[in-house]
Parts: sequence; structure tokens; C-alpha cells
Amino acid sequence: MDKGLLSLIIAGSAFCGSHILLSTTRLRGSLRDQLGERGFLAVYSLTSLATFAWFVAAYSAAPAIGLWPRQRWTALVPVSVMPLATILLVAGYSTRNPTAVGMERSARADDPAPGILSVTRHPVMWAIGLWAVSHLIANGDLSSVLFFGLLAALALGGTVLIDRKKQLALGSNWPRLTQVTSNVPFAAFLAGRTKLRWRDIGILRIAAGLLLYAVLYLAHPKITGLPIMVP
Repeated sequence: MDKGLLSLIIAGSAFCGSHILLSTTRLRGSLRDQLGERGFLAVYSLTSLATFAWFVAAYSAAPAIGLWPRQRWTALVPVSVMPLATILLVAGYSTRNPTAVGMERSARADDPAPGILSVTRHPVMWAIGLWAVSHLIANGDLSSVLFFGLLAALALGGTVLIDRKKQLALGSNWPRLTQVTSNVPFAAFLAGRTKLRWRDIGILRIAAGLLLYAVLYLAHPKITGLPIMVP
């Protein structure tokens, strides 16, 4: 196996493995007891940043072994998907969410799923997942499949693991939350369990998300060295 691909696999395993180890195993509880909540979050954040930086560096150095050709329609996938992803990202980080760390009490509110949570109760995770899947399709090489595929699996699989933990943590408030929101984007809306309340999401959040998309679109060739559209 090529050394670049092997390095990418090892780095990806370290990044994903550390996330799983620190979030879903008994080690999480042990570290929280020893370090406290803030100490544990500091360790978790530093570990995530270090392993992600390693993962990105390994991806950048890995060989581009094509699996399918870059075509105009594949390049248009992220162009079409990323506006939703950036809105989910911005709105997700700026909206109280009972599934977020330390925000469990908000599940007791009269409206447990405000704003963007009417779209999905995991907006940030879905933003990462949509970004990863759309770029996997657009790139079409083995390294990208490994890099973006692992990130997509971690983000979207993480929504299921978070739901399992929050079901236990929120107790009787969990059914109230799931009644008016969904994991899969727009599923609760299509099922008639909630309404899309654009005012609650916030015009400023939507505008900020679209502005972020525009910045990323324009900066994409400089960041990646690849054009968004193929000739």
C-alpha cells in the first residue's frame, strides 16, 4: 500500500477513534470525574484539534488515485448542497439546543425545538455531513473517499449516538423534543409534526450562512487549489 494512503488511514483512525473513545465509552465518565466538566472538554477539544490537523495534513499529502472522473454535474453537487450546510452550521451554533453539551435544561422550555431545530435537532452535525458527502462526490478519488467518507460517517453516525445519550439524559422531556423535531432534516416537517418558522430561525442567521457560503465559494480555488467548476 502507498505510504501516503497508509498515513491517511492511520490519521483518520486516530481522529475518529479518539472521538468515539472520548464520547461513547467509560473513559468519558472516568475523565469527567477526574478533570471535571471543563477539564474534560479541554482535553476533548485539544485531542480533536490535534488529530484533525494530522488528518488534514495526511489528506493533503496523499496521492490522488481517481475512482471516477470529475465532471460538471459532480462539481455542482457541493455548489447546490453547501448553502443549506452553511445555514445549518451558523444557525446551529447560535441556537439553544437540548442535544448540545450543557444545554439539556432547554428541553424543559415551552418550545424545546426553536428555530433551526424545526429542520433538524442536529444542525451542526448535518452541516458537516452534507459538506463531507457532497465533496466526496465532487472529488472522486480514493483519498477523498477515505477523508470525507470517515468525516461523514462520524458526523451522521454521531447524530444517532447523541440521540441515544440524550434519550437517557432528558428523560420525560425527550418525547416532547422528538415530537416537534427530527434527526433527518425536514422529516418532522414532512410528517406534519412541525412547521418551518423562518422568523424563528432568523433572517440574520440565514444571511450569515449564505455569506459564509459566498466566502467559501470565492476562496475555494485558493484554499484547495481546485476550481469549483470543471471545464
